[in-house]
Amino acid sequence: MNKEQIKLRSMILTALFAAIIGIMAQLTIPLPLVPITGQTLAIGLAATILGSKYGTLSVLLYLVIGSAGVPVFAEFSAGISKLIGPTGGFLVGFLPATFIMGIYLEKLGFTFKHALIANIIGMLITLFFGTIWLKISAALSWTAAFTSGFIPFLLVGMIKAGLASWLGVLIRKRLIQAKLLFTAKTDIQRSL
Repeated sequence: MNKEQIKLRSMILTALFAAIIGIMAQLTIPLPLVPITGQTLAIGLAATILGSKYGTLSVLLYLVIGSAGVPVFAEFSAGISKLIGPTGGFLVGFLPATFIMGIYLEKLGFTFKHALIANIIGMLITLFFGTIWLKISAALSWTAAFTSGFIPFLLVGMIKAGLASWLGVLIRKRLIQAKLLFTAKTDIQRSL
């Protein structure tokens, strides 16, 4: 398989994961300011399966599509207003979270243990960005922002981190075996 074909498959997976994030965003548990969604599970899967480059590109594509007006954000919402509204910090926080999770996994290995650590780090990064932006955009005190944008998501976030780690590592291995996902290591092995 040549480089162009590998790049095309990687771009298709990137677009597929942008769609998966949009679909998972519709699984919501409403809360007063920020709902609990399946988005963060999908973000964890994207980073764990695709790594830093294509995982982050899938999140960027998702944010661009949603900002352009396609209703892919939670509760079938869309538009730039979502990025500057109370939940905008969580959405923007997905970018550094995915990139850092991917880098961590690429450096230390795509194992369940490392995926779990990476997903917990990603959850904390997302909550950090979201809480800060919630405080600013909703003019809340630090205590109110922390109790409405951080604390309610810790337990559910840990569960999603575990699920994204387990499924992500499993799916990544299967995609590599099926020659649908390529890594530098698998590309080298194929050329021998």
